Amino acid sequence: MREVRRSADALVGMLPYDPKYKKSNTLLSANESPLNVPDEVLEAVIERMRTLDFNRYPDPLANALRVAIAEWHGLKAANVLVGNGGDELLYDIFAAWGGPDRALLTFPPTFSAYETNAVLTNTQVINLPRSQDDWSIDVDRACERLAKGDIDIVVITNPNNPTGTLTPLEDIRRILDASDALVLVDEAYGEFADESAAKLLDEYENLLILHTFSKAYRCAGIRLGYFLGNPSVINEFKKVRQPYSVDAISQIVGEEVVRHRELFAEGIAQTRVERDRLIAALSQLDKVTVYPSEANFVMLKLPFAVRTWNDLDEKHSVLVRNVSGENHLAGCLRVTVGTPEENDRFLDALKTELDDLANQR
Repeated sequence: MREVRRSADALVGMLPYDPKYKKSNTLLSANESPLNVPDEVLEAVIERMRTLDFNRYPDPLANALRVAIAEWHGLKAANVLVGNGGDELLYDIFAAWGGPDRALLTFPPTFSAYETNAVLTNTQVINLPRSQDDWSIDVDRACERLAKGDIDIVVITNPNNPTGTLTPLEDIRRILDASDALVLVDEAYGEFADESAAKLLDEYENLLILHTFSKAYRCAGIRLGYFLGNPSVINEFKKVRQPYSVDAISQIVGEEVVRHRELFAEGIAQTRVERDRLIAALSQLDKVTVYPSEANFVMLKLPFAVRTWNDLDEKHSVLVRNVSGENHLAGCLRVTVGTPEENDRFLDALKTELDDLANQR
């Protein structure tokens, strides 16, 4: 067989992204909503699909959806860019602002896609680890590093994944003031928290905010996300984004979700209540440390985390995310907030496994 030349140097030693999905009965690993979209949204989407011209390309910029999102946030369409999930938009950041002789500043432990995209685009990665006491960012140190003037991209996940930590707006403002670097505030889980950096958009050209329809708006299956930013920044992303990346069906779904967004409020509120209930219940367990969270998940630290993660799935068909192999997170698991029944199932299974471990010692 004729051989093919080797792939790009950036791929050497890189492993494909693996969400470690399993066919479990209780799925609490991927931070998805446990609920489907409301029936009213489904019915509206189906009705519009009856007249959809499947033979025609979609609007390349999803302009009707851009207008709807802009009105929702009190902005103009020029402040919005829609993408094929947050993942496409995250890569676009590095296509537009990254590359050789450019640098990313990030604050691990955090979402791995930032560093992956940096490596793929030959962007230098500079990590300033969070405090392991409360997973906060050392803002003084960050501003000191930014003062050198060689950082092009800063990423703050807010709330942070996988720790659930919320970075205060005053800290974000200090980072924005410290440099002209593009500062992405990834608010994929922002609907579960009490504040957003969107109120700072009028003051900072270098602020970019990412939102997704995958979490609070229950649409992980269609891949839809969007940027909020200054028109000058949004125009740069138009140069690097993939044409027609948001298909016509996803555009329809997005428009109907925005139109019916008030129907999602109850589910968001229930998730916040259940999150706090999970934290309270976990805090009562011996040898378990549970961290505060402003997202739709909770991170905990416990002995024999990998064994417990495996036993939860193998014995109880409850799948959570094992993050214990990531830097700074030894012994940690991340649990998505599910329905009350799913959360009870997880808590009961975890108590059983912890009791078994205690009896074996």
